[in-house]
Amino acid sequence: MSKPAGPSDVTLSWLLLLLLSLIWGSSFILIKKGLLVFTPTEVAGIRIGSASLVLAPYAVKKWRKVDKHYAKYLLISGVVGSLIPAFLFALAQTQLDSGITGVLNALTPIFVLIMGLIFFSQKSNARMIIGIFIGFVGTLLLILASSGGNPGQLNFYAFFVVLATLCYGINLNLIKYYLTSIRALEITAISLVMVGPFTIIFLLLFTSFNHKIVYTEGAWLSFGYLCMLGIIGTATALGIFNKLVKLSTPLFSSSVTYIIPIVAVLWGVFDGEKLTIYHYLSMLVILVGVFLANRRR
Repeated sequence: MSKPAGPSDVTLSWLLLLLLSLIWGSSFILIKKGLLVFTPTEVAGIRIGSASLVLAPYAVKKWRKVDKHYAKYLLISGVVGSLIPAFLFALAQTQLDSGITGVLNALTPIFVLIMGLIFFSQKSNARMIIGIFIGFVGTLLLILASSGGNPGQLNFYAFFVVLATLCYGINLNLIKYYLTSIRALEITAISLVMVGPFTIIFLLLFTSFNHKIVYTEGAWLSFGYLCMLGIIGTATALGIFNKLVKLSTPLFSSSVTYIIPIVAVLWGVFDGEKLTIYHYLSMLVILVGVFLANRRR
């Protein structure tokens, strides 16, 4: 575990942390802008397709050196860790503000722990369990706040985000226990290229993408937002994260989890989303739960 060697490394680490938080925290507003023209299926297709096209040369080069025994795990990673969440997030944001979606995304570390406990015999302690419990209480409070405080009108679209973070939790444990010999960027590139062609074919042949891109006003702008999400939010962001881990400590790097929701909420407020004190309190409860569940001894 390496620590920053000097002031220059510390400064660079902070700059990378803020840049990474800005990139990942902006994902939700970009999805929102994409949904102005495209359906959730089309949004997911553009996002995954654009990322896979950019990463294809790198993925092909690295694939030659990868033991083909890992192919099935890489495919599962592409489906569970990228394709399904891309669709679920887009579907959720048809009825959910981008800022709230960004906060719910912070549940990912909690689901990483839960999946590790259930399927991989990861050790737990009272603090972890309390943190998980608090995180879920905060989630329910946030969903309730998003429903105007009326339990009879719960915004069930929030559960699509929860399901997406569950997918992330499964994927990260899959990587941890079955793909440890492959670098993070290689996993991302190869897994995306495995599913990318199918999303592109589906997008072009089985959706109204072609018609919209030609005839719908604002389609190219929304398309640009989604390509930005797919390209910058995957390969570029992961490269920054890997650099950050090398320069700093894992604990410092993981603090991006707490900054992403702040960026997402700020973008939402800037875009005119209305949040109440109950939303902010619920968000705080979620982040406290995540902090407790992931706090190192």
